[in-house]
Amino acid sequence: MEIIKIDELQLTDAIELIWSTFLQFEAPDYSKEGIQSFKDFINDKKLKTLEFWGAYDNNELKGVIATNDNRKHICCFFVKAQYHRQGIGRRLWEYLLENSLSKIITVNSSPYAVCVYHKFGFTALDTEQVSDGIRYTAMKYER
Repeated sequence: MEIIKIDELQLTDAIELIWSTFLQFEAPDYSKEGIQSFKDFINDKKLKTLEFWGAYDNNELKGVIATNDNRKHICCFFVKAQYHRQGIGRRLWEYLLENSLSKIITVNSSPYAVCVYHKFGFTALDTEQVSDGIRYTAMKYER
């Protein structure tokens, strides 16, 4: 398994992984508005301004993490369903942690991922919120 920075050529595969995993695990908890808001977000041209890293094994993309704001905020973090609980998410998280100079890293976690972020050492900053139909819990990790 290696973590590789995703370039513009690989971005389509990363977005497909994000979307298919979102539909499987997140969408069931979201309203139609929330699903559309997330789809609009991942199809927005501004998404290309994020830094993406992929977990690759035998040239297969198994997981993605994307950040903005100088690696201070996680915008997308998804692992394909068949690879859950195999340490791929942890490897991506540890890679980000090793390559970020930020003392605090934040995320707006989906309901599905709150327990994962807790395992990584994040704490909730507030109760669950809803914005444009997207449910999230603001969380932070402090070194």
